[in-house]
Amino acid sequence: MGFKFWKKTGDALSKTRAYFSSGLDALFSRKTKIDAETLDDLEALLIGADLGVTVTRRLIEALSVSVDRKEVSDLVALKAKLRETLLEILNTAIVPSADFQAPLVTLFVGVNGVGKTTSIGKMAAQLKSERKTVLLAAADTFRAGAAKQLSIWGERAGAEVIQHPGTDADPSAVAYDAVSAALARKVDHLLIDTAGRLQTKHNLMEELKKMIRVISKQIPDAPHRKILVLDATTGQNALSQAEHFQKATSLTGIVLSKLDGSGKGGIIVPIVESLSVPVLYVGVGESMEDLIPFDAEAFVSGLLGDEGTGF
Repeated sequence: MGFKFWKKTGDALSKTRAYFSSGLDALFSRKTKIDAETLDDLEALLIGADLGVTVTRRLIEALSVSVDRKEVSDLVALKAKLRETLLEILNTAIVPSADFQAPLVTLFVGVNGVGKTTSIGKMAAQLKSERKTVLLAAADTFRAGAAKQLSIWGERAGAEVIQHPGTDADPSAVAYDAVSAALARKVDHLLIDTAGRLQTKHNLMEELKKMIRVISKQIPDAPHRKILVLDATTGQNALSQAEHFQKATSLTGIVLSKLDGSGKGGIIVPIVESLSVPVLYVGVGESMEDLIPFDAEAFVSGLLGDEGTGF
């Protein structure tokens, strides 16, 4: 991964890192050695960085073993052990293969306001820059202005949008027509926007399942990717959303938006730990190029403030 991507990840994590690194520095300014009290203080610090109880316990247990073996005795060794364990967690989730016969169909899901449509537009622009043909589908037929917003992004990216007029259109019908168009035109990628829905709304979740069934009738293994868009600023609530959507749709990936505006970037780790679903992209700004592929090394370096990584 290029330096620009590493730097963008580091910059986006600045708020989370400021909290975490300053806490570590304060911890070690009053401690000359790592003991049980140090680990208790570190546990509170990790939970405060939105790493969650389960991940925090795993990290503390790994550190406890290393302390007992006298492998960890100072801040440098502690950061190295944290880095090792965090990467171990993040690298367990398998990124889905993109080796599908075109069109590759991606369904985007998530609650209202997380940046779903914006993420689709940015991804479309990236794919177009890679000389891929892209079609968008406005299957969010509930939110007033949703189709127009997607059309604006489609125009920016140079991708046509399949949509039905009105706000009472059937989202499954839009998805069906979009898949038909993608097949007929032999496009490389079809990106489908869906209505924002609370994870607890049963009827909307059932509608999402219907949309998936309609898509799979035309392409049996589609949608090939089911991506959940989460807002990094929501912290632990993002984990709850991810768990509900995973049950409903069997997610294949996550986009974490608004990482640049969050002090809760650590939420990435418990989401991957809990669901074994990989984070594919992170949103680090408003520009077209500010949806970047997730890189575990860059993320952990940005979180810990490692020296020598450009942060």
